[in-house]
Amino acid sequence: MVRTMMEEPAWRALSTTAQALYPWLKLEWRGKDYNNNGKIRLSTRQAAERLGVTQQTARLAFHDLQAKGFVIVTEHARLGVEGVACSPAFELTELKMPASEKQDGRKLYRDWREGRDYPVHVTNANNPQGRNGRKRVGNVVKLKPKEKP
Repeated sequence: MVRTMMEEPAWRALSTTAQALYPWLKLEWRGKDYNNNGKIRLSTRQAAERLGVTQQTARLAFHDLQAKGFVIVTEHARLGVEGVACSPAFELTELKMPASEKQDGRKLYRDWREGRDYPVHVTNANNPQGRNGRKRVGNVVKLKPKEKP
């Protein structure tokens, strides 16, 4: 952690969970020689386990880091055709991107101002209304009868 970054207004505006999450993201960075910035992956589930919080709290911490300019989602989460999920990939704006000619990262958090958050990528639930042809009765899931045209 760099003290100058921690003294920025954006850092002080982060939730404590987001402040605790950032070092875990930075630990996924492989260093200057094997720079994987922009391809850093940490799932919400992994973050929740490492922080000892719920997945919803971890998700909100990721959103807070995005809103303040500390991270950017470079690849969205996806479920592959074989059913193997892949968590989103992140860029830490503090660090240099591998193909960048700049010596330093973009450091978007320096330009953050109160009330002017950066856009946050929010992943929707696959089935938010529960419309999948099933009806839950107690602990038992029953199929709904098909409607006739």
